[in-house]
Amino acid sequence: MDLMQLRCIKFLKSNASGFLGSRIKWNFTKFLVNKEGQVIKRYGPTTSPLAIEADIKKALGEG
Repeated sequence: MDLMQLRCIKFLKSNASGFLGSRIKWNFTKFLVNKEGQVIKRYGPTTSPLAIEADIKKALGEG
C-alpha cells in the first residue's frame, strides 16, 4: 500500500465504526462518502451493491 491508501484507510476507520469497532474485517467492506468527504455510512463485506443503491441515490440528491 502506498501512503495515500494508508491515509484513506485510517480516515475511513476513524470516521465510520462498524460491528468490530474501527477494524475492517475484510477488503470488501464498503463506505459511502459524500462530496464533502464525510463518511455517510459503512456497509459490511457481504452487503450487495444493489442493497445500497437507495443510499447512493439519496447521497447524490436523486432520491
